[in-house]
Amino acid sequence: MMVALALLLLGALVAATAPRVLARGSWPDREPVLALWVWQCVVVAVLLCCVLAMALSGAAAWQAVRGHVFAPAPSRVVEAYGLSAFGESWPAVVAVVLACGGVWTAAMLTREIRGARARRRRRRAELLDRAPLLPGEEAGSEERLVVLEGERPDAWWLPGDTPRLVVTTATLRRLGGRELDAILAHEQGHLRARHDWLLHCSSALATGFPQVPVFRAFRDQVHRLVELAADDAASRRCGRLAVALALVELNEERGVFTPYPPHHAQVPQRVDRLLAAPPRLSVVRRLRLTALASMVPLIPLAVAFVPGLRALG
Repeated sequence: MMVALALLLLGALVAATAPRVLARGSWPDREPVLALWVWQCVVVAVLLCCVLAMALSGAAAWQAVRGHVFAPAPSRVVEAYGLSAFGESWPAVVAVVLACGGVWTAAMLTREIRGARARRRRRRAELLDRAPLLPGEEAGSEERLVVLEGERPDAWWLPGDTPRLVVTTATLRRLGGRELDAILAHEQGHLRARHDWLLHCSSALATGFPQVPVFRAFRDQVHRLVELAADDAASRRCGRLAVALALVELNEERGVFTPYPPHHAQVPQRVDRLLAAPPRLSVVRRLRLTALASMVPLIPLAVAFVPGLRALG
């Protein structure tokens, strides 16, 4: 049972400190794709701590669970975990609470996905009503560019099995050829990286557990970093200046460049970042950060398996 408590303490420590540690560095703005990977590894580590602690607590509380968790292990491995040190009542309470948390997480993720699918179906129906298929065009065709009549410059992506890139006629009138290519490349960057799944997962965790700092920060950072990653993808194809000009042209009428921009307006910071062109991290440093982040989920596994491995060794 001490291992389960150690896992819970480790998960709480990571959940509380990781957002502060990652917020101190300036490198996430220079490497948004790498920053997304680091955040995913941190969140997976926290979830692993909870899952492993639930399994060990259940094994300490119920013999049936213990038989499944330690089925192939010899008796000395089971004894190494000291499962009977705290009796059965407290491990049962911990296991039930963690199991309820897992069920709640699955419910929040299911609700998020269902809500996203409902919104997607509604938007597709509206899109099909405003831009019906041409004669001979199949509804299940691959990535399709849709032009809508509209007085406001706008462009967005509609994910799904048949993704859609949507632009308004005002966008075509306002943007030049290179700026239009930059906006399309930005939206294609979202589609190809499947950023919608990251957004759904982060929103589900933050909605289900709003008091957990790492889940709140994960949601906020994912919404910001996916935009920076798409900006970089478009910059590699069209240049940073073209992407910055396209963002200005699309958003200058929305009040984001005023002295008092709307809350959470990120466009000015994105434009400044594109124009400043901060240098990327060196290859060695990127590899080092990737390796360190990949090792974070291994820490809970090490905590959980070390007593058993010592008993065997």
